[in-house]
Amino acid sequence: MFAFTFGELALAQRPLEYTDHYPSSNTLYMRAQDGHAYVTSLLFSVFEGVVLFLRALYLAILFSPCIVMAPFADSFGHRFRNLWLQVVHGTLEKAGPAFIKWGQWAATRPDLFPRDLCTKLAELHTKAPEHSFAYTKKTIEKAFGRNLSEIFEDFEELPVASGSIAQVHRASLKFRYPGQQVKPVVVAVKVRHPGVGESIRRDFLIINLVAKISNFIPTLRWLRLDESVQQFAVFMMSQVDLAREAAHLSRFIYNFRRWKDVSFPKPVYPLVHPAVLVESYEHGESVSHYVDDLEGQKRIKSALAHIGTHALLKMLLVDNFIHADMHPGNILVRVTQSKSSGKRLFKSKPHVIFLDVGMTAELSKSDQVNLLGFFKAVARRDGRTAAECALRLSKQQNCPNPKAFIKEVEESFSFWGTPEGDSVHPAECMQQLLEKVRRHKVNIDGNVCTVMVTTLVLEGWQRKLDPGYNVMQTLQTLLLRADWAKSLSYTIDGLMAP
Repeated sequence: MFAFTFGELALAQRPLEYTDHYPSSNTLYMRAQDGHAYVTSLLFSVFEGVVLFLRALYLAILFSPCIVMAPFADSFGHRFRNLWLQVVHGTLEKAGPAFIKWGQWAATRPDLFPRDLCTKLAELHTKAPEHSFAYTKKTIEKAFGRNLSEIFEDFEELPVASGSIAQVHRASLKFRYPGQQVKPVVVAVKVRHPGVGESIRRDFLIINLVAKISNFIPTLRWLRLDESVQQFAVFMMSQVDLAREAAHLSRFIYNFRRWKDVSFPKPVYPLVHPAVLVESYEHGESVSHYVDDLEGQKRIKSALAHIGTHALLKMLLVDNFIHADMHPGNILVRVTQSKSSGKRLFKSKPHVIFLDVGMTAELSKSDQVNLLGFFKAVARRDGRTAAECALRLSKQQNCPNPKAFIKEVEESFSFWGTPEGDSVHPAECMQQLLEKVRRHKVNIDGNVCTVMVTTLVLEGWQRKLDPGYNVMQTLQTLLLRADWAKSLSYTIDGLMAP
């Protein structure tokens, strides 16, 4: 209205010689079109505002029990705290994809949240209702500009899996040269759920607003939630944009091109789109079967522990490109067996396939040096060095009392160096150290903490596979053997040779 009013005034004040000029019919049409676009944009903005307000109101009501119970979670005993953790878990599951993913991300930040809360958030299930086959068909055809029957020979209408972001169908590609007898190529087709992008965008606006408000609350300012939300936004983009996941897969495939025991699904270009990803269908059994269910088979279990550890160390030390979601559900195992039954037991070799590489981490040179120094100090039980490295793991360190933090860490490591404390595993030392980081309000950058937690997750299930194998000790050995990436690559390859 302001713009139109001043426009009319400007028109009325034009020189007299222009008053006889009338705009052409084409100019009038263009003005009408602009006015229509303005009104449409205005109505859409009003609608978006109403939807955002209603969504914020719903979330405020949904999260009220968590917020009301939170101040008393530490005061009313263990049973009440467990109840509060269950309420937080259930609330995030009901809140939708963005909050489920936020919970999974928060589970990787024990430097910000209590250990029991991180453990509970790590249990968040991402299974979501399946969308219709009609939507799947429409999305694929729109993404690739061709009919479904022109791309696939066979397409299973029922998905084999469904998560909070997308669901996966099994299909076989149509061979491009008809008449030739070839084995059909089986692929996995990942299709994003309808409305996920818009839903996450709205929820992210609300989360971002809450984070900005937290900067004005002194007790929450040290958390730097606005910075954490920006890191979370990058994580969410990797999850929602399936084309980005395909790029991650291609990079991992190149990095591990010489490894026979590790592989990743191969994206099928050009069938890659932000809403649809076609990749090779990988057969195998979840590593959980070997961790929890399978009895015996010590040789295969030990081989799996070594393969997983050396793969992570290569990502961290050589490539600086880390798969940051290495829980057992994202790892498949194939065991190749000899045709001779007599040699089957001795010739079988495990092969590891890493799935779901949407969440990755890369470190700056300084972060990489400090993190490796931290790991080395933990393995050596050197408390002062570990504490000093931890304080350097953030570009903006806001720890109120660094000396007190260093002193407490030194005291803990002094106990771990005694015969009584020698039984404490280095990974448990690191868990307790992260708890002290949270209590002393030591800032750790998101990517760094993600790598630390990934290492702990990997170490956890590998300790079950081979209790005698020490991931931290292996890391220390590698760091002492080599200082440069090329030497580290040769060292890791040498360790993999047996």
